[in-house]
Amino acid sequence: MNSTPTLAAATDGTSSQRILLVTGLSGAGKSTALNVLEDLGWETIDNFPVRLLRGLVAEPESQGAPLAVGFDSRTRGFVPHDVLDLIDDLSSRADISLSTMFIDCASGELERRYNETRRRHPMAQDRPLHEGIRAERDLLSPLRSHSDIVIDTSEFSSNQLQQHMRELFGQSDQSDMTVTVSSFGFSRGMPPLADLVFDMRFLDNPHWVAELREQTGLDAAVGDHIQRDPAFPEAFTRIRDLLLTLLPRYAAQGKSYVHIAFGCTGGRHRSVFTAEQIAQGLRDAGFSPTVRHRNLASRVTDEIEGMER
Repeated sequence: MNSTPTLAAATDGTSSQRILLVTGLSGAGKSTALNVLEDLGWETIDNFPVRLLRGLVAEPESQGAPLAVGFDSRTRGFVPHDVLDLIDDLSSRADISLSTMFIDCASGELERRYNETRRRHPMAQDRPLHEGIRAERDLLSPLRSHSDIVIDTSEFSSNQLQQHMRELFGQSDQSDMTVTVSSFGFSRGMPPLADLVFDMRFLDNPHWVAELREQTGLDAAVGDHIQRDPAFPEAFTRIRDLLLTLLPRYAAQGKSYVHIAFGCTGGRHRSVFTAEQIAQGLRDAGFSPTVRHRNLASRVTDEIEGMER
């Protein structure tokens, strides 16, 4: 089963505590999965003695953020059939919405991973690696059969597992990714932390129009001047469409912050106007960008603007 566990309603109409039990083969990716859940707002506990879970969820105050509990063959007092009995008991409670997830991986791939990292398998202390993997697989097989969600990471890189977890448990919108759109002047230095930089100096410079010189890209007259440049409409459309292609992919890869910077010579006209227009295009597509103009209040000088001539 590959459905995402949902927050159910208890019989008294209150929300039940959402709990996900995460287990799997050592080296398959359990820790990576838990890290993603933590990034998504879950409370996570790894290597937790499962027999203590009843106490962890006993108090009403424990209900809040969804809880993910990781355990495996290394966990103290780990007995698979006792865990299954506990799962059945907790699943019968109206105040708990319990689901289980098993992280699996092919034995050959697990051997490769352990050989690459040179870590010791927890069940291969006094025997060959492949025997330790087989013993753990046999031990955990009842839990795998019982799990609501099984993820096989044999063909997954760590990044692909993270992406898959976000697809299962993340929000469907892009609101968790912070997008910043900024303007700057190349003459005053590049922004040090921009992810994407677009150079708008190919556009006609309003600075050399006397009545526009003291205005900025926030003024309508400057915007009209820039939009009359034959190069602007196509360039704007191509940049906007590129960003609308890239941003969902960044979100899918788990990127939390994206900074898109537009530069011109002084950072007061072309970059400002383009940044504002792009930000509006992103809002129309469902994003919520923050707009910053680094050099909007900078001094106007012919010497600075003349650097591109």
